[in-house]
Amino acid sequence: MSERDDGPEWFCTPDRETGERGLSFSCTMCGNCCSGDGGYVLFTDEEAGALARRFGVDVAEFLERYTHDTMVGRSLKERPREGGYECIFLDREKFPGRAVCSVYEDRPAQCRTWPFWKSNLAGPWTWGKAAKTCPGLNKGTRYTVQQIRVLRDTVEM
Repeated sequence: MSERDDGPEWFCTPDRETGERGLSFSCTMCGNCCSGDGGYVLFTDEEAGALARRFGVDVAEFLERYTHDTMVGRSLKERPREGGYECIFLDREKFPGRAVCSVYEDRPAQCRTWPFWKSNLAGPWTWGKAAKTCPGLNKGTRYTVQQIRVLRDTVEM
């Protein structure tokens, strides 16, 4: 497999100081990754268990109260919001002007690995498209190609 086919490094820019290739991202707490036209947040059985424990309920009750079936699998529920939908665990009230995850410590891998999804790393155009809605892309913490690969390979997104 060629380097171009194996990962994002073919479009990652070298760091000005070290020359190491990578991409930058720092969350701005805008909530854009947790809201939009509607979508899904998939989770594993282990993640459902952790979230159920967080709320002090059994997994069956967690699934009933906080999730729903989608064409791609069981997903966290969304609630209507101006211009679309948002994750039911997105909190816009705790810190005015910010959007924070109310289950941050137990959030699913899909959430933990944003923005390093295969769909965003397909090429500079997909990374650029994601950057149009995520103000944290290309800013802040620098991720190495190896770190990006680990995150990319965690979930199928």
